[in-house]
Amino acid sequence: MPKRFNINGVCYPDRHYMVDLSGRLQEIRALVDNGDYFVISRARQYGKTTMLRALEEYLLPDYIVILMSFQKMSSAKFQDEYAFSRAFARDFLKKADRECNRRRLDSGSLLELERQWKQEAAAFDLAELFEALSSLCAAASEKIVLMIDEVDQASNQQVFFDFLGQMREYYMNREETAAFHSVILAGVYDIKNLRMKIRPDDEHRYNSPWNISAEFDVELGFSPKDIASMLLSYEKEHCTGMNIGEMAGELFGYTGGYPYLVSCLCKKLDERALDWDVQGLRVTVRDLLKERNTLFEDVIKNIRNHRAFAGLVEQLLVNGANVVFERSNPTIDLGVMFGILAEKDGKTVVSNVIFETLMFHYFTSVRATEALTSSEYADKPQYFKDGRLYMEKVLDRFAAFMKAEYRKEDGAFIERQGRLLFLGFLRPIINGTGFYAVEPQTRQNRRMDIQVFYGQEEFVIELKLWRGEAYEQKGCCQLVDYLRAKGLRQGYLVSFCRRKKPQKPRWISYEGYKIYEVIVEC
Repeated sequence: MPKRFNINGVCYPDRHYMVDLSGRLQEIRALVDNGDYFVISRARQYGKTTMLRALEEYLLPDYIVILMSFQKMSSAKFQDEYAFSRAFARDFLKKADRECNRRRLDSGSLLELERQWKQEAAAFDLAELFEALSSLCAAASEKIVLMIDEVDQASNQQVFFDFLGQMREYYMNREETAAFHSVILAGVYDIKNLRMKIRPDDEHRYNSPWNISAEFDVELGFSPKDIASMLLSYEKEHCTGMNIGEMAGELFGYTGGYPYLVSCLCKKLDERALDWDVQGLRVTVRDLLKERNTLFEDVIKNIRNHRAFAGLVEQLLVNGANVVFERSNPTIDLGVMFGILAEKDGKTVVSNVIFETLMFHYFTSVRATEALTSSEYADKPQYFKDGRLYMEKVLDRFAAFMKAEYRKEDGAFIERQGRLLFLGFLRPIINGTGFYAVEPQTRQNRRMDIQVFYGQEEFVIELKLWRGEAYEQKGCCQLVDYLRAKGLRQGYLVSFCRRKKPQKPRWISYEGYKIYEVIVEC
């Protein structure tokens, strides 16, 4: 079968287009060789399971590797330590059977473990389980590496903390008592963050049972170089004529290297036979943002379930808040763990443009007003000429909308909500054919640059609060710098103003660039 891009389940090099994992595997192997116990904590659909499967094969020549998952263990298996111990032993034996067939595990030890959990169910607790596992490690011909995927499926159960506590004790005493050489746990929640999943009435039972964990700082996200290597493999087979370097840079620009997003965009480009160029990618991003998928649902769920986190994200996106990146801040740490926040130049930022746009859609939607859907402003044909978006008309009508509906609001309201109101006004106009993205580099000093993509055209709009002529001049200068970087000759400047008599929208020339200026009276 020909190779394909895969976004569902584990990726395999002989079946799927993948980035080269060899460098990452070598880094993880160094931790294993050192006998470390550690956690691979990354956001959902970040390639953790694929990495574990690849690591299993990578380690097998030198280690006995037991790869398990808590994904299929029902909640009943975590009711108490007896149910958990039996379930764990049963799964462990299934996974160990291959190693026994390869004559690397002592069959007598496996049979003893099986006898215990089958015949002594009433007394088979965690202590009995670990004694049996210790005996198995002592009898094994080679060192055993235990890997457990989806560990946070059980992390709101006390028995899981007891399990970690037992694991810790055997680690601490492994010079005297046989234990696993290395243990790797994988999930979204890092062990130190599991407090977030414990019910408040149970929080007193949390006692940091995994302080033995070594630091895991291997980068699992894709760099532009990683993406280029995957595209090169694809290009050799399909000969699309794409500019691999340019496409890799564009894919990284939209996704920040988030593995699922990169593969998803590539998969759509391939299956829809779109051109592998900037325009084809824009169409694909637009279509992706209209979809519902488990990753997007997870992002929105995390915003809705964590009020402090939602407030931080809104401050970053809408108000351009300048927040120092500090992982000890639990709200920032939560966002990093979810894959939504990242660090750039010491500041806290949203990790990629697609997540930014998705969350802007959410915030504008929950703040939608009836006025935005009135026929006077919602009549879409008025915003188009010969199939092209008439941006000047969009801005003129937005200014009229703000004057009619929000003239009595104070400046603080406009500063907080003006940007969201504009995006809420814009979205139904371009929805289905175009999309927008907010430039994170410029979301500072109370200004925001928005890129609007419609058909073959790109529009750059700067939103800012009007604070005097000098500030307006600075806005023109900043907009021109951005237009120059984008290779465009005209842009749009929207100023929210309460202290200056509004002037009619006008085209102005600034350093040879055309700027359409609109003053929004509010």
